This record gives sequence, C-alpha cells and structure tokens, in this order.
Amino acid sequence: MEMKLPGQEGFEASSAPRNIPSGELDSNPDPGTGPSPDGPSDTESKELGVPKDPLLFIQLNELLGWPQALEWRETGRWVLFEERLEVTAGRWSAPHVPTLALPSLQKLRSLLAEGLVLLDCPAQSLLELVEQVTRVESLSPELRGQLQALLLQRPQHYNQTTGTRPCWGSTHPRKASDNEEAPLRQQCQNPLRQKLPPGAEAGTVLAGELGFLVQPLGAFVRLRDPVVLGSLTEVSLPSRFFCLLLGPRMLGKGYHEMGRAAAVLLSDPQFQWSVRRASNLHDLLAALDAFLEEVTVLPPGRWDPTARIPPPKCLPSQHKRLPSQQREIRGPAVPRLTSAEDRHHHGPHAPSPELQRTGRLFGGLIQDVRRKVPWYPSDFLDALHLQCFSAVLYIYLATVTNAITFGGLLGDATDGAQGVLESFLGTAVAGAAFCLMAGQPLTILSSTGPVLVFERLLFSFSRDYSLDYLPFRLWVGIWVATFCLVLVATEASVLVRYFTRFTEEGFCALISLIFIYDAVGKMLNLTHTYPIQKPGSSAYGCLCQYPGPGGNESQWIRTRPKDRDNIVSMVRKGLSDFSSVLAILLGCGLDAFLGLATPKLMVPREFKPTLPGRGWLVSPFGANPWWWSVAAALPALLLSILIFMDQQITAVILNRVEYRLQKGAGFHLDLFCVAVLMLLTSALGLPWYVSATVISLAHMDSLRRESRACVPGECPNFLGIREQRLTGLVVFILTGASIFLAPVLKFIPMPVLYGIFLYMGVAALSSIQFTKRVKLLLMPAKHQPDLLLLRHVPLTRVHLFTAIQLACLGLLWIIKSTPAAIIFPLMLLGLVGVRKALERVFLPQELLWLDELMPEEERSIPGKGLEPERSFSGSDSEDSELMYQPKAPEINISVN
Repeated sequence: MEMKLPGQEGFEASSAPRNIPSGELDSNPDPGTGPSPDGPSDTESKELGVPKDPLLFIQLNELLGWPQALEWRETGRWVLFEERLEVTAGRWSAPHVPTLALPSLQKLRSLLAEGLVLLDCPAQSLLELVEQVTRVESLSPELRGQLQALLLQRPQHYNQTTGTRPCWGSTHPRKASDNEEAPLRQQCQNPLRQKLPPGAEAGTVLAGELGFLVQPLGAFVRLRDPVVLGSLTEVSLPSRFFCLLLGPRMLGKGYHEMGRAAAVLLSDPQFQWSVRRASNLHDLLAALDAFLEEVTVLPPGRWDPTARIPPPKCLPSQHKRLPSQQREIRGPAVPRLTSAEDRHHHGPHAPSPELQRTGRLFGGLIQDVRRKVPWYPSDFLDALHLQCFSAVLYIYLATVTNAITFGGLLGDATDGAQGVLESFLGTAVAGAAFCLMAGQPLTILSSTGPVLVFERLLFSFSRDYSLDYLPFRLWVGIWVATFCLVLVATEASVLVRYFTRFTEEGFCALISLIFIYDAVGKMLNLTHTYPIQKPGSSAYGCLCQYPGPGGNESQWIRTRPKDRDNIVSMVRKGLSDFSSVLAILLGCGLDAFLGLATPKLMVPREFKPTLPGRGWLVSPFGANPWWWSVAAALPALLLSILIFMDQQITAVILNRVEYRLQKGAGFHLDLFCVAVLMLLTSALGLPWYVSATVISLAHMDSLRRESRACVPGECPNFLGIREQRLTGLVVFILTGASIFLAPVLKFIPMPVLYGIFLYMGVAALSSIQFTKRVKLLLMPAKHQPDLLLLRHVPLTRVHLFTAIQLACLGLLWIIKSTPAAIIFPLMLLGLVGVRKALERVFLPQELLWLDELMPEEERSIPGKGLEPERSFSGSDSEDSELMYQPKAPEINISVN
C-alpha cells in the first residue's frame, strides 16, 4: 500500500528561511529578507502570522557493500520534493512528490520510540556527534569503535558540473590532510548551492544494513547550533538534524524505505515546524502521528508504484494543517497586518482606492495625479536595470509588428486614407505621450481590433453617404474627446467594477470571430484575384517550380554544447517571444522564393501622408456640409462607449491585485490622457489608440520580478512588477525611428498580415472559459474534462449559462452584419445589463463559479462570497481551494 504525502505540495518559495528561533545560529540576520536580493513577498507567512524557519536540505546516505567493502553513498535528496539518484543514467531524477509504503513509517516510529533521541545536542563537530550517538548500552566497546570508524568514513556524493563527467567522492577515512580540500571545494562549487536561499540548513539521514549488529539501532539528533559536518552532505550547509537507522539484514528494502520515510518527514513543513520546537520524545512521536493522520492512501493494484507524481502547479493552502500551537501564535498576529498586505487578502472584488467615488467634479482625476506625483522620479530611476533593456527589445518588436499589421489592414479598410506611415507615427507620438503622463505607464497604446472594426464601419458609412472621410472622422474624434472628458469629470471609471467575465468574454469572442471571419474571407478572395497556377501553365505570368531533390540541401552538424538544455530552452523562449516577427519574415521569404505576385503592403516612399493631396492637418469640413459636424456626435457616442470599454477593461486586467503593483493605478488619469490623444490623432489624421491588452500584459510579463533561488521542483516565486516609465518611452521612440524602414516594409505580402490576424483571433478565442463551455455542449458526459466548475454547478445550469452567452453573441453578430452595425458598441454595453439580469436566473454560488460577482451581490453575501467552500458549501475539500490560491498572474486574455 502506497501513500501520497500531504506536505510536499504545500511548501512554497515563501517558506524560505527568515526568522531563526533564539538559541539557533543567526545565519540570516535580517528576518525580512527573502531568498533573493529582491526579497520575495512572503504572503503565506504573513497570513499565518508565525516566524518562518530556515529551509531544510535533506540528504539520504545509504550503507552499501556489505559484507565485502562498506561505503556510504548518497542515494536521494529532498528540498521541497524528492530527487532520486539514477546511477545507470548518471543523473538526478526530476523532482517529484514522494510516495512511501505504510509499513516503513510504522517501522520508523517503532525504531525512534525505542532508540536514542537527542534534542539540542551541543556537538560542534562530526566526531563529537558520532561519540554522542554511539553511547548506547547495547553496544560493546569493540562494536562501538567499529561503528564510530564507519560513521566517520566520508560518503560518496554524486558530483556533476557543467561540461564534465559525473564523478563520485573519495571513500577514505576522514583525516586532517590536504585531501579534505577537494571534497570541500566540490561542496562549495555544487550548482545546487546557488539555488538554495541564504540561511538554509541541512539534515542528514544515514540508513543501511550492518551485519555485526544484533538489534536495530536508531537515533534522532537535533543540534542546538547548526554546524557544518565536513563533507557529510554534498552541499556545504550547517546541519541541524541527524538521523541514524542501522540494523541487521531484513527482507526487502527495509532500511532504505525507512531512510526515505525519515527524509520525507523532515521535508514536510508542519513536521519540521513541530520537531524544531519539540522538547522530548513524546513531542517527536506526536508530530509523526500527526503526519500519519494526514497521509492519503492509494490502494494497491490501482496504480503503478514506480510512477512518479510531478510537482503540482497549484498548491493548496497550509492553514488547515497548522498545529494547535501554531494556531495560538497565529491568532494575535493577524491584526498586525498592514493595510497594503490586507488588501491582498480581500479577493479580486475588493474595491480599490482608485475606484471609490470622491463626490467632486474631477475628484478622481485629482486623486490619481496626487497619487502618482510622488512616484514620478522613481518611475525613471527604477528603470536602471538590465531587465528593462531586454524588455525594450522584446516590446519594440511586438509594437512594430502590431503597427505594421494594423497599418496594413487600416489602409485596406479605408482605401488608403490611412496606412502604415500614419500607424508608425501615431503609435510613436501617442505612445510616448501616454508613457509620460499616464497613471499606469506600463500600459502600451496601440490600434486594437475593436477600434479597427469601428474604423471600417465608419469608413463604409462615409462612403455610403458620399462624405469626406477624414473631416467627418475629425469631428467624431472631437466629440469622443468631449464625451471622455465628461466621463472623467463624473468619475464614471468606477463602473468598471461591473465588467465581469461575462462581459469580457462576450467582448473577446465577438472581436475574435470578426478577426477570423475577415481574415479567412480576404484570403479566399485572394484565390480569385491572385490565383496560383500549376507548373507548366502559361495562363498566368507566374511559374512556380519547386527545387528538385538535389536543389536544396540542408546540412546539420551535431554539436555538444556544454549546457545544451539551457541553450535549447533559450531558443524555445526566443521563438515564442518573437513568433510574430518570425512569421512575417518566413512569409516574406516564401513569397520571394516562390516569386508569387501577391498584393504587398502599401508604404509611401516619402515622409508624407498616405492619401495623396492632403497635408498633416485635417481640414475641419472639407466637402462635407457644416451640419455633419453636429451629426458626428451620434457615432462619437457609440465610439466613446467602445473606447471606454476597451480602455477600462484593459486597465482592470493590468491593475489586478495579483500583480502586486506598489505605485497604484490611475483609471481616471489614463482615460483623460486617451481623450487628449484622441483629439490630437484626429486632427493629424492618425489612427485612434487605446490600451492594447495583449502587448501591455506582455510588457508587464517581461518586467516581472522573481526570486533567484529556485530549488528543484519549485517554480520561481513571483515578487511583483518592475514599475517604471522608461521602457515604454524608449519603445515608442524607437518605433518612431522605424518610419525610415519604409523601403523594407513594402515587401511584406498582405496575406502574411491576414494570417497573423487569423492566429490572433483563434488564440484569443481559445483562451477564454466560454470556449471550453461551448465544447461541453457537444461532448458526452463521460468524456468531459474534470473542470472545477463542473464539481460545483449542475451540468444543465452550465449549459443554460453557455446558451445565454451564445444567444448574446449571435445577436451581436447579426447587428454587426446589418446596416445598423455602427451601433454595436451600444450592444456591447448591453452585455452588462444582461449579466445583471442573470442574477434572477442563477444562484450567487453558481455565478461565482461560472462568472464573477457584482458589487451588490458581494455586499449581500456574508464574507463577500469570495471563497465558495467557506461561504456557500462549507466543505473542507481541497479542490475548492485550488481556484482561489494567491499565485503569480497568468496572461490568458487576448482581445486585440
């Protein structure tokens, strides 16, 4: 019978050593520092309100070679998870959750109950420790001497450094000689040492069969002061715990499994917390019994015992495993949380200070300015970091790609009234100004899908009524700027709390389907306008011939880099980061290689507007009657709704609590900047710009700070975002300088841009929960995935919610396809009203799993309904907790 152990999945990077109890070695004098120089945010320790103990590295040394030549060999190690030594493969196994046989824990308990237990042992060296451990009455002086010599024998460690063959340490007895320097040097150069946080301690388990022993010998030692015990462990760390498990031969792998059991116990955070404070044998056994009460038993014959369980990505909370003493400590500590820390525990719907009404005209804007002014100098000083240089290169390429793509499609949608040059110039001017003035400078302004759709509709409207497009567009922009200023003055940004996932998914699905439909339609049209003829056909001026078998050869030379895994990982990351740029280059290369007569991107050869005959300033009226300047208020009202939703939905996503932003948001200030830039771009005939969700999230992701010390099996601990203004400012300056790339951009085929937008639509559509629920409609129950929402909401209610969303999406599509398409922003706003009406159809706990709760629902439910297992079901099941664990943010929403 095997057991899956509970403690391994709960110990996060936040459990790194911070406060060492009195009497222990002060190896980390600063209790507030984290495992990296950046100092991680120890959310869990603050939540528990208890001091954090040093991280423990556990090593298992086994006695092998009986009866010929006895030697100690390292066979396993634990930090957060287990790593087994695969001798034949010459490597450590991947970190995995350990599993143990139940008898091994029972035998270990019996051996410790009858063995030697030394708590706060004063030994200062391995020799003194061995003398203490071997003071057992059952051992004769001769056996004691043999055992001491055996314990002082240096173990063999598996040492592997980059570019060298794996080797084993020496097995000579420990003597004060020059031979000691080599193992100690290997300990200090061990790559694992760099992954362990400062202040880490070691625990050693020695286990094996010894023929001259008549009865088992067990000892558990907790050193009063941690001491480096020579080369007992592969990493040079001060040792805190020492466990000895020896005895006569027994069937199976008895002592090997007992040694693993002891190591797993020491790696469990709750057992470790208890044993560090144990005062006698009874406390030690009580901690072991508490561990046994929480293990999960896997029945034999229902799983493969040799299978290794990978470390979980989403870890359950440890608050249910707190010992009673720890709960007593936690009680008075909770009120001491600061307001900033407390904000992270109120859930995603807690109203932030930026979204609270002041009741004064422009009160929210004034508060945003006051909030951001003290941070303004640091917004530039905090950018003096190498990571910001890397972020500039990454976001610059993404921004240029976006400008090229949207510029090409905008020129196609407006028959050349705007183009790539306007896209580059507008992106540079609007983006740089926004980075200097905005409340959230991490936001990247760009042309977005919704605005592009509206531009197409507005141009079609102007063409149908024989209007001069750019002058009419100017008045639309003036009215939009006016309406946005009214929204800023009345603090309308607080309404973004009503934008739940229902609204976001409807918004995202509609734009994604428009992208897919338009991209596929345009590519199908190209098959008629620019057909590709078969080889040998003379009806078309292009003859496509592929090279013969020997015409194109590629030779690969196998290399053996010293750090192949890191290089491959870097290549994969680079391909992922620059996929859009590589797609454009690959498409251009194929187009040139095949010699296809495809439509190319229209780029002016001179620095002047794309539309011939116009200047940079748009005439207010042109050929339009004067009263169209007043009539423009109607489409401007619809565009204002679209701008407000597109801008503020992105702002809500970027300013979520899980990003741990320290300098605050600026919803009102951001909207004010967008309004001013709307006026500027309309007057210059440049594209309209709002926050681009995907690029902005990529910008934040490139500036994320993570803990440097990542022990095996542990994901890097998310520390926050490097908040500053300089990266965005430099990106847009470089984008403006890219205008001079016009001679190169004219070779980009339009089908390549259509393909990129097709990918963006598919990727955005597949990233939302709505798509998963649509698949459930067509999937038999036995084949449905084990989604958390299906555990808490009946399937019929899930289908009903999905059907309502499908109906809303179908209605939006129908309106978009009719002459009334220009009012589709108003219908998007109607999604909020539909979501409000769903409160009469669904229970709050159902909406919590299917969507999110609106502010009124949260106030009407005890505990704000943020944790369904506490507020509604009252269940202690772990699966309910997994959805609400504080974790690093994920980029999974794409609407542009």
